[in-house]
Amino acid sequence: MDSISRIAEYYRRHGVLATVHRAWMAAKRAVFAGRMVVFWCDLRDRQLPREEILEAATVVRIRSLAELSDEHFQKMTSFWHPKQASRNIRERFRKGASLWILECNDQLAGYGWTLQGSTIEPYYFPLAKEDVHFFDFHVLPQFRGRGMNPYLVEHILDSLAVINEGRAFIEAAEWNEAQLMSLRKTRFRPLGSVKSFTILGRRFASWTRNDAIARSNKMAEPDDRSIRTARSNEH
Repeated sequence: MDSISRIAEYYRRHGVLATVHRAWMAAKRAVFAGRMVVFWCDLRDRQLPREEILEAATVVRIRSLAELSDEHFQKMTSFWHPKQASRNIRERFRKGASLWILECNDQLAGYGWTLQGSTIEPYYFPLAKEDVHFFDFHVLPQFRGRGMNPYLVEHILDSLAVINEGRAFIEAAEWNEAQLMSLRKTRFRPLGSVKSFTILGRRFASWTRNDAIARSNKMAEPDDRSIRTARSNEH
């Protein structure tokens, strides 16, 4: 019943075409469920040139709900399921996550989250104290196709590199070609493809290196040392 109510709410807000597209994407996710491509980046790596600077674009780091404007909160919670989105935002701030807001001409263009030292959901391997997880990046429809997501990711990496010498991790669903291509425009490099499953309350991860990466337009591979470092921390 909860799924039906969410679909009905989405239809009421966005109409038939958007709902059909959403249903198609959900079906595609179900077919490839569970397999993700994990990317990593050494925060000390500043060798790659950053994306072209976007005019009139600003990024603001928000560390608490009190810092988030009512307008931005409303936009972030109105897209899919307002009650669940609101709960998610509050939970993430409680756990110490930071929200990075991208504005263009004083309008909300996109956002993404980071959390240092741990993850909101169980992950494929434990993170070190200075490691940072990037998650739930979103660009509003009217701002897509302008390089907003790579710009935001690169800005966050630059900001964190000033105060942090750890590693950053982010993942994208293997079916999500648009997100994979977006990450390829940043300094993140693919670590491998992983499928997770839970047995008796314990999370396990199965790694492959990597048919999805090969399809992703010849993304640069990380060196073997970094792979051993990350995989040595698997559950």
